[in-house]
Amino acid sequence: MDLIYLILILFLGVIAGFLNTIAGGGSLLTMPALIFLGLPPAVANGTNRIALVVQNIVAILNFRKNGYFEWKLSIMLGIPAILGSIFGANVAISLPDHIFNKLLAIVMFMVLGLTIWQPEKKFKSDGEKLSPARKIFAIIAFFFIGFYGGFIQAGVGFIIIASLTLITGMSLVKINSVKVFVILAYMFSSFAIFLYNGQVDWLLGLTLAVGNGVGGWFGSHFAVKKGDQWIRGILIIAVSAMAIKLLFT
Repeated sequence: MDLIYLILILFLGVIAGFLNTIAGGGSLLTMPALIFLGLPPAVANGTNRIALVVQNIVAILNFRKNGYFEWKLSIMLGIPAILGSIFGANVAISLPDHIFNKLLAIVMFMVLGLTIWQPEKKFKSDGEKLSPARKIFAIIAFFFIGFYGGFIQAGVGFIIIASLTLITGMSLVKINSVKVFVILAYMFSSFAIFLYNGQVDWLLGLTLAVGNGVGGWFGSHFAVKKGDQWIRGILIIAVSAMAIKLLFT
């Protein structure tokens, strides 16, 4: 592997880590790059997860340091997400990605609509005191979120943000802290599936991981300092750009 390619992957990792932490969609940048370097789609999918593990560990530590973390809610949603990711990763090993990229574009436009609508201003609730019905709904929703995350991962941050906004009404800063924990939880289980099936390139994965870790730190720092307004603006821009890109590929 040429040094220039490794530098490119490192740079893309920083951008992706930043974007993933404050919103989502960073994998839509790194996945095509890995495929362009000659990796089969399944290997690119598995390799990308090494970086996501590192990125989310760094982001969790920084959110926790700044006092933004919802442990009870994160664990409650992480368990069904792990179970769903195991099924999703097994599907990803054998099925092509292009059909699901088109579906992802549709999902992104739906999330964009929710982001502009700002449902958290209409549906307020305490994330630590959810009603039993909302808890059950959240557990079911995050099983399917875990399935999608295990399957292809790209854009799952948008889906988690929209789901938690509707279910909890928490601020986007707190929602992002829960998001990175849930993704980390199911990332371990889904990565194990790819690793077992030999769908991982360790050199590119570790290089990408360094970049994602740096980007994740800056992203979580940015989210805490700038707050909801900045996150929402970046989220709208990122969703629009990624969805349009997917529709025309």
